Amino acid sequence: MNTDTLSIEGHITALRPKLIAFARLQLRDSVAAEDTVQDTLIVALEKHDAFAGRSAFETWVFGILKNKILERIRYERRYCSWQDSSWQNSEQSDEDAFENLFQDNGRWQPAHKPQSWGNPDQVLENASFWKLLDTCLLVLPDSTARVFTMRELMGLTTQEICDALSLSDANCWVMLHRARLKLRACIEKGWLT
Repeated sequence: MNTDTLSIEGHITALRPKLIAFARLQLRDSVAAEDTVQDTLIVALEKHDAFAGRSAFETWVFGILKNKILERIRYERRYCSWQDSSWQNSEQSDEDAFENLFQDNGRWQPAHKPQSWGNPDQVLENASFWKLLDTCLLVLPDSTARVFTMRELMGLTTQEICDALSLSDANCWVMLHRARLKLRACIEKGWLT
């Protein structure tokens, strides 16, 4: 084994916990997350010579992981039933609750108006905030969390999400809206109280 290979293995070993955490958040299944990360690491090791350095090594490996997660989601959609009727009922029952957050003119009800979270740059640098966000993401319904993380963490377009999950454009936007509202409420409860 040459020095370059040892260096790559060291980088990959250091990245593994982050990759696992991201995959678990997206897939909601520890075994699937471990398998997907393992596939990612194999590709990264086998193709490390193809890494051109146009981005950070971590970004390159996360790009591989995102593709592996999408492959797994497509596989599950084709061959497994990852959506059951229980999430649909809970999502639909939330519709009235969300409507009650707003006045007829579209403005926030005074009791539901968002609170100030402080200086955004300082909040984003706070490790406690990110732990709280991870916790809040875990309590979202699986389908809602999946759509949100695909959009906001994986950087996929709405069309890519719709294609991967067989969603209508309108349904995708509703799920993103619900995720943001639920995350805001969760973060305000855990961060500002």
